[in-house]
Amino acid sequence: NEPRNNSIRRALTWNEGGVLQGARHITIGGHYLYIVADRGLVIVDADDPMKPRVASVVDLPGARASALQFRYLFVTDATGLRVVDATTPEKPRLVHAGAPAVPLPDAQRIYVARTYAYVAAGKQGLAIIDVERAEEPRLVETFDAGGVINDARDVVVASTNASLFAYVADGRNGLRVLQLTSPDSQPKFYGFSPVPRPELIATGRTDSPALALSKGLDRDRAVDETGGQIAVMGRIGSRPFTKTEMQKMYLRPDGTVWTVTDAVGKPEGVKK
Repeated sequence: NEPRNNSIRRALTWNEGGVLQGARHITIGGHYLYIVADRGLVIVDADDPMKPRVASVVDLPGARASALQFRYLFVTDATGLRVVDATTPEKPRLVHAGAPAVPLPDAQRIYVARTYAYVAAGKQGLAIIDVERAEEPRLVETFDAGGVINDARDVVVASTNASLFAYVADGRNGLRVLQLTSPDSQPKFYGFSPVPRPELIATGRTDSPALALSKGLDRDRAVDETGGQIAVMGRIGSRPFTKTEMQKMYLRPDGTVWTVTDAVGKPEGVKK
């Protein structure tokens, strides 16, 4: 249990047919790996870690980074934000094929928190996008603090007490800290997903360009994207949902996705 004793050893090196050539970003969801590479978005099934296999490849050769939330993968590339329906990882669907869902001239890394996606947008600073309707994302605003944030490369969002913060790796400018919600700026800060009211509150200079950030603590979360438990939330013995349990929340028995009509009506097996 000595953290300074690095005893990790390489168990496997895998790049079947060169499919991961140019790999530059990875997002993990359950036993699936969503890897951005030269081929595009490569989805790898790692249920057996020693025998990974390619589940599918989405044709997005210019992809830069991604973030997964529930059934959707939000991907940035040189044109802006793209959306991939990853309900079935073996059969992903690129939404708005041929054009970005939200155009951004220099979209870098992305972070999704509840109903908002935050994109480090280079010279534009931080792009805040409403993704409540995942297939119809909407740009809320770009925030650069009056031109101060102009080399944004990465962003993570985390909460502290009643406030929500965005930490932005602003390249040559160092680390920026933005307060997104607070009792003073957002009266509805206690809501499920209050509208962000960004304000720059701190800057930390770095010896070299700030290019990436580690993950912070998401707001009120019991499990992470991999299904690993990070909080009990007051229920002794609580655990993450299994894949089958989660699928019951959004798939019909025949494997198709529930719709609004299903919720309004009375779908098979559901009691009002």
